[in-house]
Amino acid sequence: MAGFAEVGFKGNRKDYFMVRGMEVAPGDYVVVEADRGEDLGRILAMGTVAERKCSASSGGCGAPEPDREVLRQARAEDVSQLRRMREDEDRVRDETRSQVHRHGLRMKVTEAEWQFDRKKLTIYFTADRRVDFRELVRDLARTFRTRIELRQIGVRDEAALLGGVGRCGRELCCSTWLPELKPVSLQLAKDQDLSLNPAQISGCCGRLMCCLQYEHDAYVQARRRFPREGRHLRTARGEERVVKVDIWSELVTLRDDEGERRIVALSDLKKEVKEASSGPLGRRS
Repeated sequence: MAGFAEVGFKGNRKDYFMVRGMEVAPGDYVVVEADRGEDLGRILAMGTVAERKCSASSGGCGAPEPDREVLRQARAEDVSQLRRMREDEDRVRDETRSQVHRHGLRMKVTEAEWQFDRKKLTIYFTADRRVDFRELVRDLARTFRTRIELRQIGVRDEAALLGGVGRCGRELCCSTWLPELKPVSLQLAKDQDLSLNPAQISGCCGRLMCCLQYEHDAYVQARRRFPREGRHLRTARGEERVVKVDIWSELVTLRDDEGERRIVALSDLKKEVKEASSGPLGRRS
């Protein structure tokens, strides 16, 4: 009997595998097929849940089922070996940084990750521009005697890989549960009437916070019930301009031609506009 499994590795790296002829459950360590070898990870989800997560991930699985399989359950000695490898990655990272400095390359080494069978070593780094690291790769291959992959990542991916605590006091969404990192634009903050001060709406990575997306749809839907700022309306007091809307208190701030302001409930405003004109509710400025 075959099953579908989501397997997590170091940081937030995850992949999808087929499980055939074995009983495994979320939380179990398993040895899986990897690039030219084997890797060890922990099952995060199984069955339908794993399939849905795969379909929702960036690009999906790319096939009706994954082309790699879970080979076996990990033994106690496998897990112990994995922990020793994770400890050794601190040494690898420090040595790589030393060689980067020796080569004079403008890149920041973020993390290192051994493949379980040590046939591959992945070095994650960030850089502002393209880096010629061919000589570095050759030196690293001679030093660690394995195949080297240098993988450039963005600052958002770096935060997801290293983890941390956000201004909300909780662990970063990107390093815990967020399935993928989507672009976040300043328009999201504008739509929610938030401060545009970068220090107040940026996360640990220095980019706009991912959580600006969470309530955005609710704001957009709520604002559709209100007239747009800048629009002129014919009300009980004549023609007035919409200055500001408060979607949660359902209040609208208006200003007349003489500069006098007033705040009116949305329901009352709609009644005024309806009574003041039997035609269109108003005209745009």
